[in-house]
Amino acid sequence: MQHQAEYRDAGHAQRLSDAIARAASRPHTLMEVCGGQTHSIMRFGLEQLLPPEVELVHGPGCPVCVTPIGIIDQAVALARRPDVIMTSFGDMLRVPGTQGSLFSARAEGGDVRIVYSPLDALTLAAEHPDRQVVFFSVGFETTAPTAAMAAHQARQRGLRNFSLLASHVLVPPAMEAILSEPSRRIQGFLAAGHVCTIMGTSEYLPIAERHRVPIVVTGFEPVDILKGVLHCVEQLERGEAQVTNAYPRVVRDEGNPHARAITEEVFEPVDRDWRGIGVIPKSGYGLRDAYADYDAERRFELGAPAPEPPSECIAGLVLQGLEKPPACPAFGKGCTPSTPLGAPMVSSEGACAAYYRYRRSQQVSS
Repeated sequence: MQHQAEYRDAGHAQRLSDAIARAASRPHTLMEVCGGQTHSIMRFGLEQLLPPEVELVHGPGCPVCVTPIGIIDQAVALARRPDVIMTSFGDMLRVPGTQGSLFSARAEGGDVRIVYSPLDALTLAAEHPDRQVVFFSVGFETTAPTAAMAAHQARQRGLRNFSLLASHVLVPPAMEAILSEPSRRIQGFLAAGHVCTIMGTSEYLPIAERHRVPIVVTGFEPVDILKGVLHCVEQLERGEAQVTNAYPRVVRDEGNPHARAITEEVFEPVDRDWRGIGVIPKSGYGLRDAYADYDAERRFELGAPAPEPPSECIAGLVLQGLEKPPACPAFGKGCTPSTPLGAPMVSSEGACAAYYRYRRSQQVSS
């Protein structure tokens, strides 16, 4: 508790806020990549501590939010099969597809189980050799190593009834896509500390150099986030574009070599469709051919995911930082946490859920 209090210290936060105000001589637009950071910003009112020159916009940093509808439909179809035990993290159950959600599939009698780790799903496969156990493997680079280890152990143990429905997405290609847009507003990034804990910082160096943007690895507590903002603003004021680590108590430049090694053994980069954004080249993980026997998409011959249908939901614009949730005509009306139209209202890290919970009455600024 003492450690947590240190990074939520109001006095320290105010000093950082004052330093940001002194440093910012002109407007700067920064994007926090991670949905966990977005929720901290909303929960603790950090935007209100920033000077008017500094604007934070919210990026596609929630893997639940960017999982495409077509893959949700694949998961729901598997959950409705009597020979399948569908396992997933809890935040995926209410994400809507065109054929319902995993929650509705369970209500209809599907065997859908919440697990806390892919290794829990592996245990279920060992306990139920007469059933196919599928783990819905969603997440950024942070969760990929445990999914990779589950597939690795399944092969070692000869468990033929375990597979992954993989929908992992990668942060650097998403940042590249955002920075390559002609309408781009982003001048600097607060990079997700938990992703860098696994992957390190080297992947961000060419992005910062190519697009001339500072990228600051940032944690999740209020002081962490304000420190990241200060580093970004100071670089922009000096005309610099460096990758810096403002989260050294957790992140090392080399990341976690063991986690990276198991991930690279099992997965390879593939083109991935991002919900509301579209296909980003080499922005996801798919299972390598050596692990094809543990790929649910191939095992069950699911075919290509269906395209995203039109909707009044503007999740794609929110995830790209082009709009904020209150700009959506359905926000707080047709779209609420109990009746979500888009994944950003479902996920515990979604920007729409953060605004609904902490700033429901906020109006779109002029």
